[in-house]
Amino acid sequence: MTETTDNAYLCANEIHKEYRIGKTSIPVLSGINLDVKEGEILIILGASGAGKSTLLHILGILDTPTSGHVSFKGKNLNIFGQKELAEKRNRIFGFVFQFYHLLPDFSALENVLMPRLIGKKFFRTVSKKEHTEKAVQLLERVGLGSRINHRPNELSGGEKQRVAIVRALMNDPEILLCDEPTGNLDTKSGREIQELIWELNENTKQTVVMVTHDERFAKSAGHVIRMTDGKITDYTSN
Repeated sequence: MTETTDNAYLCANEIHKEYRIGKTSIPVLSGINLDVKEGEILIILGASGAGKSTLLHILGILDTPTSGHVSFKGKNLNIFGQKELAEKRNRIFGFVFQFYHLLPDFSALENVLMPRLIGKKFFRTVSKKEHTEKAVQLLERVGLGSRINHRPNELSGGEKQRVAIVRALMNDPEILLCDEPTGNLDTKSGREIQELIWELNENTKQTVVMVTHDERFAKSAGHVIRMTDGKITDYTSN
């Protein structure tokens, strides 16, 4: 367990999570306390079923804790209604998942533009041309300049994940949340995705929280936590 301060950058405070199946209560997280520092890469390691993804979803307010709360820059995120939560989620977080969740009938460029269309109320002063130029620049930055008009079925696994990462960056998120982003990739593609995320952190100070079972990521992250049975069992700094 780590010490937390509620005015930290992103903070989990005494997070408990349980699910009910009929009359049975199934605990998933038990008293998680965690601070994420601005500009760092934090790795969450653990075996399947340890509660890693549940914690990530709660940090990104995709899910709500049974008790406890998540705060961002000192503000409790769990006090807001669903509409406000959705707005804050779209502004604060970018999400990258193991399965890319790209829309199959749209090109790489069109998939990347989706967050701006969903969050258009926040970008009223930005023209469609400017949105498109930003998307193209980001795709070029990750080596997909020649693939912007390709649909997902025309892309490799690594290319799809690059598109997913660019899509997550389109709304300029404060924090990038990655759930097993290399879990569906071969070793080479997985290494390339890791290098891309680390490069983003180094060049733009992008804050990253990544869930993984891959020990290789622990060697070069700023902080690493290890989870077992819904609890943090180890916290280390590199």
